[in-house]
Amino acid sequence: MAGMIELMLPQPESTDLLGAALADTRPRQAVVHLQGDLGAGKSTLARALLRALGVQGAIRSPTYTLVERYPLPGGEAWHLDLYRIGSAGELDFLGLDEGAADLWLVEWPERGAGALPPVDLVVALAIEGQGRRARLTSHSAVGNEWVQRLAQSGHLQGLPVS
Repeated sequence: MAGMIELMLPQPESTDLLGAALADTRPRQAVVHLQGDLGAGKSTLARALLRALGVQGAIRSPTYTLVERYPLPGGEAWHLDLYRIGSAGELDFLGLDEGAADLWLVEWPERGAGALPPVDLVVALAIEGQGRRARLTSHSAVGNEWVQRLAQSGHLQGLPVS
């Protein structure tokens, strides 16, 4: 059974809180799809998660480079933005090996359909009023365990559940 959490992110700091909570409860290996319209907060959430994992220095949006790689303790995180690709076949030129990254953060994943590893967690973001709505849905056993750990962790206290 898929796990799901839906909550409101009323202020920019709320997105940082969610990123830190995801970082603190994350499994060793996971593929995360970040979905939402332009400006919904996908890159902001990815940046908050990476920062909470200890990434130092600039965390650039991969809008033009398509992929940015970041060292993690004992591994690597890849942040992909597939908005500008025309077809999933273009991913072949990026040299993405499914087992090489411990954490995949993929914006606009539908554009890479069929060329990406199986998803564990989908984070759908939407603008709502002055803030954002976030829906986290698991798509694998790993994702389900992640959502359960997140729900039980206490990290989301203070974020309104919708």
